[in-house]
Amino acid sequence: MNDSKPIIGITSYLEQAQTGVWDVPASFLPQVYMNAVTDVGGTVVVLPPQAITNEEARSIIARLDGLVLSGGADVDPKRYNESPHERTGAPRTDRDEFEAALIHAAIEASLPMLCICRGAQMLNVELGGTLLQHLPDVVGDDRYQIGAGVFNRATIEVDEGSQIAQLYGEDLTAEAHLYHHQAIGEVGEGLRVTSRTTDGIIESVELPSHPFAVAVQWHPEENTDDRRLFQGLVEAAHTHRHLREENA
Repeated sequence: MNDSKPIIGITSYLEQAQTGVWDVPASFLPQVYMNAVTDVGGTVVVLPPQAITNEEARSIIARLDGLVLSGGADVDPKRYNESPHERTGAPRTDRDEFEAALIHAAIEASLPMLCICRGAQMLNVELGGTLLQHLPDVVGDDRYQIGAGVFNRATIEVDEGSQIAQLYGEDLTAEAHLYHHQAIGEVGEGLRVTSRTTDGIIESVELPSHPFAVAVQWHPEENTDDRRLFQGLVEAAHTHRHLREENA
């Protein structure tokens, strides 16, 4: 039995980056994502957007023990058959297509997944759901994304009996760091809503048919005092690896 640290892939962004004399497109991932995984005993592999076939996606997934879909730019509304809102960001089709292929391969392989903010939205869209493209149109203000890189904090309570509740134990609340101007609209096929705000905005969903597929609209990587979701992912990744080795 292989008891080495589980390998967790984390999707990243392609952004224009400056360092020294260089000003080039580069793979970018905030360190807080990596810290959240390594703090609880995982090893991180960063996955930059790239063109892949479905078979190549399966090959990537087969080499991982777990997957984190990170936050970032808005999902292209074409993926859920809508026209873009005037406040929806320019499409990042390279990332959308890369992450879509990984999502379907991960579901097929029962690979443990933690989907964060944009990641939760991608999971929902790939399972046939839609997004609310600009929350201020729904709630009347910017409380979910106050801007300037400042996370608004809110207390979220998750439903009893959910996968998250199993991780949270008796304390079903999380201090959620919010930074999203979009949210889940129509819920994708097979997904279960496990928390909402007092406004009715969906803050977490999960895929009950999957061993571990948890998706949260908030940013748990920002909360160094609460690693429960990442601990759950890494524990599920250990289990996945052992089952894969037993069936090899």
